[in-house]
Amino acid sequence: MADRSFLDWPFLDDSHRALAERLEDWCVQELASPGHDDSDIDAQCLALLSRLGEGGWLRYAVPAQFGGVFETLDVRSLCLIRETLARHSGLADFVFAMQGLGSGTVSLFGSPAQKAAILPGIAEGSRMGAFALTELDSGSDVAGMTTQAVRDGDDWVIDGAKTYISNGGIASQYVLFARTGEAPGARGISAFLVPADTPGLEIVERIRVSAPHPLATLRFNAMRLPGDALVGEAGRGFMQAMATLDVFRTTVGAAALGFARRALDEATQRVLGRQLQGKALAENAVVQAQLADMALDIDMAALLIYRAAWTRDVQGLRNTREAAMAKLHATDSAQSVIDKAMQMHGGLGVVHGHIVETLFREVRALRIYEGASEVQRVVIAREHLALAKGART
Repeated sequence: MADRSFLDWPFLDDSHRALAERLEDWCVQELASPGHDDSDIDAQCLALLSRLGEGGWLRYAVPAQFGGVFETLDVRSLCLIRETLARHSGLADFVFAMQGLGSGTVSLFGSPAQKAAILPGIAEGSRMGAFALTELDSGSDVAGMTTQAVRDGDDWVIDGAKTYISNGGIASQYVLFARTGEAPGARGISAFLVPADTPGLEIVERIRVSAPHPLATLRFNAMRLPGDALVGEAGRGFMQAMATLDVFRTTVGAAALGFARRALDEATQRVLGRQLQGKALAENAVVQAQLADMALDIDMAALLIYRAAWTRDVQGLRNTREAAMAKLHATDSAQSVIDKAMQMHGGLGVVHGHIVETLFREVRALRIYEGASEVQRVVIAREHLALAKGART
């Protein structure tokens, strides 16, 4: 059983503690051990979407006005849910995360009609969201995107491509970011709400990755959208994308934390039960040092994650710096924790489908998506220097 003492930290309140307990009970009942299974990932995701909706957990991904739990998104709840789901099933965590990320721009900036059209279905699990930002040549450099949207009367005509799009091919709709040209670079990007059956939208390729998740490359061939598909104001898409990521970036760290906690649990049970020269492996000083490092990394990650979420939820402050720190440390340290767990399992740790081998594949992508570790360091340094310059003036 994973350490639950963090639930008593002052970053969380009684509603969060109750949420964590309810979800833990649900996961034990509903989610099988996250073994490797490449068969029909699409069907598995759709089934998990339905179960998460029936359990009421997707309601935390949308505002209360459209079927959610809180008036505005509560990042601490999102983190608790992702951490708990990831500890039980990486695919369940993926499905939940994409409901939030795939609709977050609409929750934050959409028109009342756009919100009413998709958010209730997101909360129920009857609609599946997707966030179409990345391009082959502009991953971390979002401002370098080339997908273009051009005005044609009251409509928009879009040409270009996106890749590594989670839920690509099975989503009900996509939040798509395209260049509309109001100004150079980041100031000339807009967001659009695109139904999956829109003519001109083509699923070019389904992408197979180390941990099986539904990913795809999308192409837009003179895809025509009505004027009311624009989310918010034209030319504000980059800001909208970054604001959406600011909400959900902390939760990526929470997912990594869940993977790390599961790895520590598995490693602890392994060394308690494994004999080496007549003694439990847990009595070995080298193993104890590794366990100490793992426990330390996990607590540091948890502190950074729930501080970042609390900063946004309670203080109502922009948490770009705190979210970047949380994602960077939690994802990088989770990789280290899981690697140590694999080592403690010996040959069993690299057997395809074993829990720690599965965790090793699951966690790796978290250091890349929603801002790679290198980008997070740039963000942290930029925020640090801006604060220092402000303090000196």
